[in-house]
Amino acid sequence: MTLRPSVKPVKLAEAVALKLEDLIRDGALRPGDRLAPERDLAEKLGVSRPSLREGIRILERSGLLAPTPKGEGARVAAIGATLADPLVNLLRSRPESAFDYLEFRGAVEPMAAAHAAQRAAEPDRIAVARALERIEAAHLAANPSDEADADAALHLAIYEASHNAVLLHVMRALAEMLRDKALYSRDEFFARSGMRETLLRQPREIVAALLARDAEAARLAAQRHIAFTVEALGEIRAAEARLEASLRRLGRAGLAVEEEQPEGLRRRGD
Repeated sequence: MTLRPSVKPVKLAEAVALKLEDLIRDGALRPGDRLAPERDLAEKLGVSRPSLREGIRILERSGLLAPTPKGEGARVAAIGATLADPLVNLLRSRPESAFDYLEFRGAVEPMAAAHAAQRAAEPDRIAVARALERIEAAHLAANPSDEADADAALHLAIYEASHNAVLLHVMRALAEMLRDKALYSRDEFFARSGMRETLLRQPREIVAALLARDAEAARLAAQRHIAFTVEALGEIRAAEARLEASLRRLGRAGLAVEEEQPEGLRRRGD
């Protein structure tokens, strides 16, 4: 008789933890999401409530889930927070950090758009199309803040559709920094009339290529969008610098005694 090697069975609670880990990794459960009530979640996963509770405790010990203060169930932890929390003040203090961020996006976003065009499942395609509809509605309402938020939602939908978990979670963490305006205020872009039409046309081009499953067109459209964003941010920063210089000159009034020029100098300056 041949003896089979013994295999340690996976406990049901461990299987629950692994299932929830997969959902977090794939982005189905997002940072900050609160888990469904215990009874509903146990039924959805087809396990007993004690097994579910133990599986949740496993993920709480690992840091993937965090208990809520009022005991209202567990929330998905802020994955990638280490990218945003300790460094945020340092990055905020360095104006060049915004251009470093855009340089990084210029490297990864065209790739994400190309992958999304190739890999997006039907729910991904619906999410991308709806995100674009939100941009168009905010644009029509001339609401720069809503338009900026909708644009961020579109980019996250594209990252999700790329089906690259590392890319998704890294970009989610960086998106939180943008939402807090740690690098630059995105609202400024959508408040400028000269940029608003371009910032509507470019997402339309990206989405059209993605929905057509044209990976190369999606890559190029995303590349053009990032290049335009870099140029636009440069213009905004230059305009801010000119304004600050003007305000400094105006602020000089009353701080120094204006001396009269000698007669000869006045004549030559006339």
